[in-house]
Amino acid sequence: MRSNGLTGLLAECDAVLFDFDGPICDVFRGLPAPGVARELADVLATFAPHLGDAARATEDPMEVHRLSVQGGETVLAAVEAALTEAELRAVKIAGPPVHGATEALKAAHGSGHRVAVVSNNSAECVRVYLTEHGLSSAVELIVGRPTLRPDLMKPSPHPLLEAASLLGTAPERTVLIGDSVTDIEAAQAAATRSIGFANKPGKETSLAKAGADEIILSMAELADALT
Repeated sequence: MRSNGLTGLLAECDAVLFDFDGPICDVFRGLPAPGVARELADVLATFAPHLGDAARATEDPMEVHRLSVQGGETVLAAVEAALTEAELRAVKIAGPPVHGATEALKAAHGSGHRVAVVSNNSAECVRVYLTEHGLSSAVELIVGRPTLRPDLMKPSPHPLLEAASLLGTAPERTVLIGDSVTDIEAAQAAATRSIGFANKPGKETSLAKAGADEIILSMAELADALT
């Protein structure tokens, strides 16, 4: 379904920024996130035993990564390396792109927009996945997780501002497609536009409350609006 609001928003933007986990790939579909979080918690507990209980209390690998900062740079580096290795394993068995994502990426590229992937996942895993699924040519730029700086991951505006700068585009002339509240918060902090991808029940409301400019229920909607 084409939305006049969605089409108009895209027409006002020079660049389309895609979050990776959700809009393009279900990263942990084949290697569930809770298991990865336990792996990282074990790594963290080996280097910093006092953080083990807190790490094992979450099923989110990114939260373990954030927690590892409290152990110092050596601990952070060990956990980050383990996270990147797990992501590389995960994307190799994650299966095909999210429905409509291939068409949306190609439509964004074909419509003359600059196209970037801006993710809290490692740039390495994004690059591997795009290559394996024949999507590299549609993406000009990948801005992945900042090395040893989990504080600069979304909802920090840093990745979006970096993408806009590298593309030579003003932040307000970019739009982020994201499926989480933190994506929308990052977009607002960076003064970029945002399209919330409500890929699960309840997300339409939460993304709208977070301030998304538009909401889509399928990546195919985005592809249609870009065509």
